[in-house]
Amino acid sequence: MNKQDLAKEIFKASYLTGTFVLRSGTVSNEYFDKYQFESQPDLLNEIANQMIDIIPNDFDILAGLETGGIPIATILSQKLGKSQVFVRKKAKEYGTKKLAEGVNINNKRVLVVEDVVTSGGQIIKSVEDLRKEGALIEYAVCVIDRESGGKENLSNAGVKLISLFTMSELKDFSNT
Repeated sequence: MNKQDLAKEIFKASYLTGTFVLRSGTVSNEYFDKYQFESQPDLLNEIANQMIDIIPNDFDILAGLETGGIPIATILSQKLGKSQVFVRKKAKEYGTKKLAEGVNINNKRVLVVEDVVTSGGQIIKSVEDLRKEGALIEYAVCVIDRESGGKENLSNAGVKLISLFTMSELKDFSNT
């Protein structure tokens, strides 16, 4: 599947209109329901195949953010043979009380994986938390950049965002 066909499939599977409050608190009349593309194995597999071509090679561990980044990180982990961690929004208050479940991230180059980015707020918070645990983070990757300031906000936090698609691209490809 080429990039344009993948964009059409993602758009068809997940684009909704209505009134939606985004994680950033912004109200939007359009929304990408990530679970619609993440829950379809063939579509998720193709997303991962195309993400492999855009992600940097110089990392040790994938970090899937709760919840949407985890399926993407998991399939990338399988395809790349790289370890991963599952990153909670906040450390659990019982058991191991960990924020990042999985392998040790201390002094490791960690690639953050997210599904849809709006303001980048959750990635910034997670990166700050992971860096406190010793992770070395330079990049974050996502399937969709909503082009709502996330890339710029992440850059200001010292993280380069790489997206498979921008919202504009998905809309443009869906109309061809």
